[in-house]
Amino acid sequence: MPPRIKFILSKLLLLLCLAAFLIVGESHLIAQPAWAEIRQIEEAPGHFLYQSQHSLRDQAGYSWQVVLFKQVKNASVTGVNLRLVGFPGVMEFSHPKALQIKIETGEIFTAEDEFADQSPAPNVGQYDFKSVLLKLPMNQRTVLLLPIADNRTIALQIPPSIILEWQILAQNSTLN
Repeated sequence: MPPRIKFILSKLLLLLCLAAFLIVGESHLIAQPAWAEIRQIEEAPGHFLYQSQHSLRDQAGYSWQVVLFKQVKNASVTGVNLRLVGFPGVMEFSHPKALQIKIETGEIFTAEDEFADQSPAPNVGQYDFKSVLLKLPMNQRTVLLLPIADNRTIALQIPPSIILEWQILAQNSTLN
């Protein structure tokens, strides 16, 4: 085969490989939309639990389970609560202190401690979030100020995408 034909064929093969890579690889280069996952659990006939669960890290790098859940009994919402779970033996909530929620404008909301009398474990806090949730803006930074033992507070940043997911869970009439 003459060198000129080899050169043309190698360039054509390179061009085909590049085109194939762009066609196949393009779908991986485009950001895919993120979808909220709201779980529905039937606890008993007519009693449903809807929840959104995330794992987030605080400023010190400790992991927290953050679960917002709505309870529905016989088509009536009985509560919207936020449960926070820290690593056992590392973090202890200060009960009965309220959870503070701070937004970027400096405004602070409070959510009452649901475990004021007795917590299932020292590393678990649960707060009444029904009246607070719909006041939270989706376009501002939201920080939970967790009341920890020894008069400490831990800041836990909540991304706007999670706030949106929570508001969908709380408002969606099909979840009632």
